Amino acid sequence: MARESTEQRLTRIHAEAMREFDAIQSAVRDERLQCLQDRRFYSLAGAQWEGPLGAQFEAKPKMEVNKVALAVQRIFSEYRANRVTVDFVSKEGAEYDSLADACDDLYRADEQDSSAEEAYDNAFEESVGGGIGAWRLRAVYENEEDDEDEKQRIKIEPIFDADSSVFFDLQAKRQDKGDAKRCFVLTSMTHDAYIEAWGDDPSSWPKEIHQHEFDWSTPDVVYVAEYYRVEERSETVRIYQGLDGEEERYRESELDDETIAQLEAIGSRQVGDKRIKVRKVRKYILSGSKVLEDCGYVAGRHIPIIVTYGKRWFVDNIERCMGHVRLAKDAQRLANMQRSKLAEISALSSVEKPILLPEQIAGHQMMWAEDNVKQYPYLLINPLTGPDGSQQPGGPVAYTKSPQIPPAMAALLQIVEQDIKDVLGNQEQGDKIVANVSGKAVEMVQQRLDMQTYIYMSNFAKAIRRCGEVWLGMARELYVEPGRKMKGIGAHGQTSTVELMRPIVGEDGEIEYENDLSEAQYDVAVEVGPSSSSKRAATVRALTQMMALSQDPETQKILQAAALMNMEGQGLTDINEHFRKQLVMLGVLKPTDEEVQAMQQAQAQPDPNAELMRAAATEALAKAEKAQSDARLSDARAAQTLSEIGIK
Repeated sequence: MARESTEQRLTRIHAEAMREFDAIQSAVRDERLQCLQDRRFYSLAGAQWEGPLGAQFEAKPKMEVNKVALAVQRIFSEYRANRVTVDFVSKEGAEYDSLADACDDLYRADEQDSSAEEAYDNAFEESVGGGIGAWRLRAVYENEEDDEDEKQRIKIEPIFDADSSVFFDLQAKRQDKGDAKRCFVLTSMTHDAYIEAWGDDPSSWPKEIHQHEFDWSTPDVVYVAEYYRVEERSETVRIYQGLDGEEERYRESELDDETIAQLEAIGSRQVGDKRIKVRKVRKYILSGSKVLEDCGYVAGRHIPIIVTYGKRWFVDNIERCMGHVRLAKDAQRLANMQRSKLAEISALSSVEKPILLPEQIAGHQMMWAEDNVKQYPYLLINPLTGPDGSQQPGGPVAYTKSPQIPPAMAALLQIVEQDIKDVLGNQEQGDKIVANVSGKAVEMVQQRLDMQTYIYMSNFAKAIRRCGEVWLGMARELYVEPGRKMKGIGAHGQTSTVELMRPIVGEDGEIEYENDLSEAQYDVAVEVGPSSSSKRAATVRALTQMMALSQDPETQKILQAAALMNMEGQGLTDINEHFRKQLVMLGVLKPTDEEVQAMQQAQAQPDPNAELMRAAATEALAKAEKAQSDARLSDARAAQTLSEIGIK
C-alpha cells in the first residue's frame, strides 16, 4: 500500500474534522443558542424584546428595567473579591517542598505577565450570564525578535463567545474535559486580515450559532478553526541494569543497534520491560476549504483549552448548561410588558375633551387647536340649527373619558416583582444596611445570597484546577533549560528569581539539580477565598486585635512585626521587607532560597565591629601577658639580689 503524501494526509484530516464538527454542532446547537441568547438578554440594551414579543409591541413603548443584569453583576463582584488560586501539592504529602513552591511562583508570574485576570474574568462572566466560558494556554517566545533565543513562557489568553466558538467531542463527559480527544476553537477574522495572514481567498469555517435579529449591522468576518487532536499510542520501555546494580530505562524508539551494543559493552543487561501510553496533542488551523497550517505537537499532554460552566448536566446524552439568567427571563419579560403597557396608558390624555358637531366649531378650528399652547380664556362654538331653521344654543355632545388602569395590572406587577426576587435572590436586603438590625441578621441574609453564588465559584474552581494541571504539563517540557533564571511571584506578591536546574550538593555529597521541573509530579489544589489585598487587610485587623489580648512581650513583638509586614500602602515596601526579615530571624517564617543565601553570606563575611572588638581583646590580652612577664622578671631579679647579699 502506497504511503500517503503530506497533502493527502492534510486533506484527509480536514475532511475528518468537517464531519466531526458537523456532528458536534448539530447536537449542541439549540442548547448553545440559548446560552448566547441569555448573554444578550442581560447585557445588550433592547435585547430583552428580541423575538415574537418584540413583534407584538411594534410601534409601542418598549420599556426595560434590567434587574437581571444587577444580579449577574453582584455574582461577578463577589467573584472578584474572592479569587481562586492554584496550589501545587506534593503527591507524597510533604509539608514543605521547594519545587512545589517554585511551581507556585512561576505559575503566578505567568498569570501576571499574560494578564490572566482578563481571561478569568471574561470566562466567569460568560459562564454566569450564558452558561459556558473558556480560555486557552499557549506557549510563546520570550523574545520573538531574537532568532537565537529559544526560551518560551506560558501565556493565558481569553476566548470570547465561548458558547458559539468552543466545542469538544461528544464522547467527553467530564466537566473539565480531561477526557476529550478533539477540540475546536473558532476565531473570527476580517477579510483583509485573513488575506494578509494566509494569502488566499477567504473561506469561512461553518458556524451556525449566531443571533443577529436585533443588531442593525454586524462586521463582515470569516471564521478559522483551531483543531486539537489527541494522539495516543503504546510504547515499550526497556529496563537495563548496570554492573553497579543501578537501573536505566530506555524507550524503544530511542534504542538502535549502536546504543544496544554500547550498553552490552559496558556490561549492562536487560532485566525487564514495561508497556506505557504516550499521549500527545497536535494542533491544526483550518479554513472552510483546507488545512491552513499544521502547527505540530503542542507542549504537554493535554488539550490547552480550559472550559468553565455556570450550571451543567447531561440530559438525553446531550450536554446542557445555563447561567443565572435563563430562569429569570420570563419574569423579566412580563415585568417589561406590564411597565410598557402602563406607560402607554399613562401617556394618553388624562383631560376630558368635549365632543362637538362639525358645524359647532366651523370657523373656530384654529382656536380649539391652539388652546393647549396659548391658553385662551374662553373658546367659541357656533349655535346649532333647529329643524325649523332657527338657531338654538347647544353644548358638547359628550366628553372623552380618562383611561383606567385595569385592577389586574397592579396585582400582576406585584407578583412579577416577587417572582424576580425569588429567582434571582432578594439582593436588595443584602445590599442595604438597615438601622436597628443586628449584625447577625445581616450576616444571615448575606449568607443566603452567598449560597446562590457558591455553585458558580465551585464550578470555576474546577476549571482553575484543570488549568493548573495543563500548565504543569506544559512547564515540564518548556521550563527545562539548565541555569535559566525566571521571574517568580510569591504568595504575598513579592518578586523572586527562580533558577532552573541549579546544581547543588545533596546530603549524601552527590550533585543534585534544584528546580528540575521535568521531574515535577504534583497534585493541584485550589482555594476559594478573598483576594490577596482583602486577605492582608483582614490579617492586619486580626493581628491588631490579638495584640491587645496578649501580655507576653515576645508574642506582642511577633504580632506587631507580622502586622507591619502585611500592611499595604504607598512607600511601605521597604518596611514590609524589613519586618519579614525580622520574623525570619526569629524563626517564625520559613526563609526563601534567596534569604537562606543572604544569611549564609552574612555569616561568612566578617563583622567590622566584631573584628575591632576581637583586636582590642587581643591587644589587652597581650598587654596583660607582658605585665605578668615583667612582674616575674622583677621577682627573679629581687631573688637574685637577695641571694647575692646572703653569699656576701
